[in-house]
Amino acid sequence: MSDTFVLRQDKDGLATLTLNRPDKLNALTVGVFRQLRQHVLDIQKDDSVHCVVLRGAGKCFSAGHDLADIAEGEKVPSPGWHSETLRLMERLPKPVIAAVHGHCYTGALEVALAADFIIAAESARFGDTHAKWALTPVWGMSQRLPRRVGQATAKRLMFTAEMFGAAEAHRIGLVEQVHPDSEFDEAVQKLARQILFNSPFSHAANKRLLEATDGRDLDGGLQWEILNCEGVGPDMQERIAAFTGKAKKADT
Repeated sequence: MSDTFVLRQDKDGLATLTLNRPDKLNALTVGVFRQLRQHVLDIQKDDSVHCVVLRGAGKCFSAGHDLADIAEGEKVPSPGWHSETLRLMERLPKPVIAAVHGHCYTGALEVALAADFIIAAESARFGDTHAKWALTPVWGMSQRLPRRVGQATAKRLMFTAEMFGAAEAHRIGLVEQVHPDSEFDEAVQKLARQILFNSPFSHAANKRLLEATDGRDLDGGLQWEILNCEGVGPDMQERIAAFTGKAKKADT
């Protein structure tokens, strides 16, 4: 590609996708989404990838949807195409971590919310500015934000368009962890390694289980868990044998 708007780097089962328009603060365009979508489709079929990290190059994760593109009238392949792209990422049968530093506003926040969870650097700043520009969300903000932080908090953030830092994002449950910028890269890698240590079979099955039972009443969810149980993975015996073998060595 002459313009690589999203970089992919693979190492030891981890695929890192990097939004790569640092001179534009990684502002999101159709071109960015087109490449992100292709990477997601490729990763879905790639059995060597067991975890994904999504991050931004340069000073920030992303300043959001490119307002110049909006003003000029984007040529979107189909209605709902951006939302569909994020849904494809959300439904990957592999854990997806959004690693956010610097700006993460509006469209960028919608992208981050489509990951399984968000890890933030202390420099991270968040906000939903749709109302500031007389826009309404079509990439998933109205559905994912209240599921993450609760209905009232989502309304406050959407109505005020206020910007807030990583500590507040952690307090309201938007992000799972906050780390100093100097330690951020290592913290993201450590978390990814913890995930990679565990069974990709379980990760895929658990994502499908959580997706299918989201919003169900407790009894309905419990019934679904039992009736649609995917059983044990092909790596179960190997993992148990490795553990018991270590335990026996420790006893001798």
